[in-house]
Amino acid sequence: MEVLGGEFGDLTPQELAAPVNTVAVSRVKGLVKQHIDSFNYFINVEIKKIMKANEKITSDADPMWYLKYLNIYVGMPDVEESFNVTRPVSPHECRLRDMTYSAPITVDIEYTRGSQRIIRNALPIGRMPIMLQSSNCVLTGKTPMEVSKLNECPLDPGGYFIVKGQEKVILIQEQLSKNRIIVEQDRKGAVGASVTRYCTNHAKRQKTLLVSNEFLKCRHSFLLFAPILIKIKKGMGVESDQEIVQMIGTEEHVMASFAPSLEECQKAQIFTQTQALRYLGNKVRRQRMWGGPKKTKMEEARELLASLILTHVPVKEFNFRAKCIYLAVMVRRVILAQGGNKVDDRDYYGNKRLELAGQLLSLLFEDLFKKFNSELKKIADQIIPKQRAAQFDVVKHMRQDQITNGMVNAISTGNWSLKRFKMDRQGVTQVLSRLSFISSLGMMTRISSQFEKTRKVSGPRSLQPSQWGMLCPSDTPEGEACGLVKNLALMTHITTDMEDGPIIKLAFNLGVEDVNLLSGEELSYPSVFLVFLNGNILGVIRDNRKLISTFRLMRRAGFITEFVSISTNLTDRCVYISSDGGRLCRPYIIVKRGQPMVKNKHIEDLSQGYRTFEDFLHEGLVEYLDVNEENDCHIALYEHMISKDTTHLEIEPFTLLGVCAGLIPYPHHNQSPRNTYQCAMGKQAMGTIGYNQRNRIDTLMYLLAYPQRPMVTTKTIELIDFEKLPAGQNATVAVMSYSGYDIEDALILNKASLDRGFGRCLVYKNAKCTLRRYTNQTFDKVMGPMLDAVTRKPIWRHSILDADGICSPGEKVENKQVLVNKSMPTVTQTPLEGSTQPGQLQYRDVPISYKGSTDSYIEKVMISSNAEDAFLIKILLRQTRRPEIGDKFSSRHGQKGVCGLIVPQEDMPFCDTGICPDIIMNPHGYPSRMTVGKLIELLAGKAGVLDGRFHYGTAFGGSKVKDVCEDLIRYGYNYQGKDYVTSGITGEPLEAYIYFGPVYYQKLKHMVLDKMHARARGPRAVLTRQPTEGRSRDGGLRLGEMERDCLIGYGASMLLLERLMISSDAFEVDVCGQCGLLGYSGWCHYCKSSCHVSSLRIPYACKLLFQELQSMNIIPRLKLSRYND
Repeated sequence: MEVLGGEFGDLTPQELAAPVNTVAVSRVKGLVKQHIDSFNYFINVEIKKIMKANEKITSDADPMWYLKYLNIYVGMPDVEESFNVTRPVSPHECRLRDMTYSAPITVDIEYTRGSQRIIRNALPIGRMPIMLQSSNCVLTGKTPMEVSKLNECPLDPGGYFIVKGQEKVILIQEQLSKNRIIVEQDRKGAVGASVTRYCTNHAKRQKTLLVSNEFLKCRHSFLLFAPILIKIKKGMGVESDQEIVQMIGTEEHVMASFAPSLEECQKAQIFTQTQALRYLGNKVRRQRMWGGPKKTKMEEARELLASLILTHVPVKEFNFRAKCIYLAVMVRRVILAQGGNKVDDRDYYGNKRLELAGQLLSLLFEDLFKKFNSELKKIADQIIPKQRAAQFDVVKHMRQDQITNGMVNAISTGNWSLKRFKMDRQGVTQVLSRLSFISSLGMMTRISSQFEKTRKVSGPRSLQPSQWGMLCPSDTPEGEACGLVKNLALMTHITTDMEDGPIIKLAFNLGVEDVNLLSGEELSYPSVFLVFLNGNILGVIRDNRKLISTFRLMRRAGFITEFVSISTNLTDRCVYISSDGGRLCRPYIIVKRGQPMVKNKHIEDLSQGYRTFEDFLHEGLVEYLDVNEENDCHIALYEHMISKDTTHLEIEPFTLLGVCAGLIPYPHHNQSPRNTYQCAMGKQAMGTIGYNQRNRIDTLMYLLAYPQRPMVTTKTIELIDFEKLPAGQNATVAVMSYSGYDIEDALILNKASLDRGFGRCLVYKNAKCTLRRYTNQTFDKVMGPMLDAVTRKPIWRHSILDADGICSPGEKVENKQVLVNKSMPTVTQTPLEGSTQPGQLQYRDVPISYKGSTDSYIEKVMISSNAEDAFLIKILLRQTRRPEIGDKFSSRHGQKGVCGLIVPQEDMPFCDTGICPDIIMNPHGYPSRMTVGKLIELLAGKAGVLDGRFHYGTAFGGSKVKDVCEDLIRYGYNYQGKDYVTSGITGEPLEAYIYFGPVYYQKLKHMVLDKMHARARGPRAVLTRQPTEGRSRDGGLRLGEMERDCLIGYGASMLLLERLMISSDAFEVDVCGQCGLLGYSGWCHYCKSSCHVSSLRIPYACKLLFQELQSMNIIPRLKLSRYND
């Protein structure tokens, strides 16, 4: 600790926070830049590639007929109002009217009709849901003023979709990276290398190849099973054994462990390529392609080697050279791994890729587009052969609904099940949580991983060192998803795919020797490094250091994209160049000769707006490093820690925390689980959700009546604009015990503060109904209120309705009162032909009524129509709640507590300046939890109030306790933050000085009013006649098995009988004493007599069980005996 104190002690906070403004601008697009970039790439680039890959449709029926796509583009979001009249639409309108915010996908096509060629432009083939703030959204590039004209909040980050009126987020998915060789041990201790492949030409995807140790077999997920590796080699055209051994490596132990495979080859009598192919052909499970040309077994084996094994290595005209070298490298890795070389770590973040909305949607769209094309082909095959007057016109058969519904259903349910890519995932999307501004921001940066939550594996859950700076170390839920759901840190960026052509050219120009020109033995020379590009072998190089430094120079000069990374792996002697999408990276300041490139003058230019963050990148002052490249760099945290080896300087240390952890003041003084608890609770704090919150009609919305900015703020809070949309209030806290109502974290609240609006909140709920038209020309209607026969006034249930049958704004609604008096026709289907037409339509009432424990007020009523032209009525209900006993509060340090007592102000203690605390907190909450950050926050807040300024509590920096204490002394307060306090009950001074000052408190969404539940008599389930369960159904309180065991242990048999039968489902049955079956009203049907029938009380569930057993031919007979015998 002394060392650190020496290093950090001499700096003032101003020096520590020198380069912070860089951050302010690096967040140009906010925290959701990666979602928006990914979606833009999909809409502008990827979708055209998908179209190119499937551009031509031909028909077997007519060789002359074809359809060819020339171009595809996505338009701007619009809505079809009436037939063929479209107008642009804003996202807010879609939210209110339960519509999908989507844009038409149009194509230009060229096709034949009869004998002429026709070119049609701008044909719609479906609709694509549009991500907010993306390049095709109406909000993009607007000033805050124009955005607010569209009823949208200027601070809203975007990055989500609106589908059927619901805001849906596609979570970031985490996966192992494709095309990389990963050597791992399986359960038996065998070492295998596997490659998961992902072919970018939209043809085949995801096959794995395993090379396991004894005899080095090769296994493939699809057609082959375990032919020996050499046969594959020989089948690939490398026939001489010497060449094979040269490729794999000429060291003694490598040759020794490879020898058995050569002998095996000898035994199987395989010496040439044709023999190997024949052998493979017999091993292949035939793939029946119906209608295709018949192939010989050898051809099939050859095709298989070309297309399925290591798909991502290109094969031209059956030249398998590159594949052989790749396989040789894999075999060599396996042999070395047996020797004691390390196996790879699957949890290491350099081996991971993150899938964003764009990639997932492109898979989905590709699947739907192929389906669409195959449908068209089917239709063409059916219709063309039939002779008819009209020529076949394919445009008439292009249906839009297939692509539209496919996209909408996938996003609204979250089920991505694509048979074509063997992908079946649930829960990819979630509803954007709008509890507070922070909860929606935190949702945009969430990463969900593909592990099942139930298994107790600690590997993927633990905090990896490689996650430093990329993922937030604190922000993960507790419980079963702990460590599997993660969040991005502040500055992290996720890359999108790049073109790799220029990079290949550059590499060859920098002295990489092409792999196809080599004999093979060079691969294992100790001085030679292999060069990989995105998992494919490019070639070899001698001077790897020079390659890397030149490459970085080119990147800093801007000749190649800033997100390409290059790194070395010294154990395997490889140079990896990666330009694929889904890598995590973050910016660092470049250091040259012990001096950071970014000087103070640059920072000044930045703060005055002369330069942007992009300029810093292009001028080579700042660069992005991904996880693999970080390993080759020497990064200093602060400027004074730079040594002669340092290559980069961290921009700001606090950016290694995420959004939610960035709200905590002084998090580096807290015990780490407390920060994790606060990350979970900050998402449940009520506050403001956006500037447009009064225009929204959400299912459930919690707002604080008087939110305040925190007194102790952090740099993160300023960056994400949290202080413009805060969630909490600055409460004056006294740390002392008062009465016994503050045990176990309970809080004492001041009644006068509550009267002045502390913790007061508004709860908005909505009720909605649609009025539909039915197939037999009937429709729902809204009737006016029913009048009482005597007084001619509306009855009580309808007392708030207007004349049109819809409640009027401003009225008070009580439980069971009607909001919309809707009635619906009894017959909605078309009647059968010939049946007598009833003269009068019958309607039955289906009113929308209010159900709630407390009264609400109607805030507003919206009448509109939805996309299906049905009437839509939405009603917003409001309740104002003040804090009561049992409501949950929390500070920003994971110190949660419920209100235990509300005390009138005259009984509260007060300090000598006459200040009365809003909250009294029990001091026992500090020692075991070690939340020193909260103590410092109180000090800094107190000093800030006296000085009239905001103090910073930024992580690894912030205002020093020493300076804050000097401020307090300057105003005549004790430097410890303690005050002289007088008891409000006795009027005598308290015996100790009390720690007293402002702390930012959050009111959480858990209120006792929503949880309270009790029941005496009430509804019962129909089948078992037992009380229903659950608070929403007004259910009973269950006496479970364990409670039953207790009662049995006490021997309280009558209580047991009463709880389990009399109060639940007692039932009188008549039982025949002779045959033991249940009778009916004093008569036994089996014995045809009533002389032995007696009546008893059993639970109804028991009687039900007997009858269900009888229905299965099992007869339970009751043996009765007299009670007094």
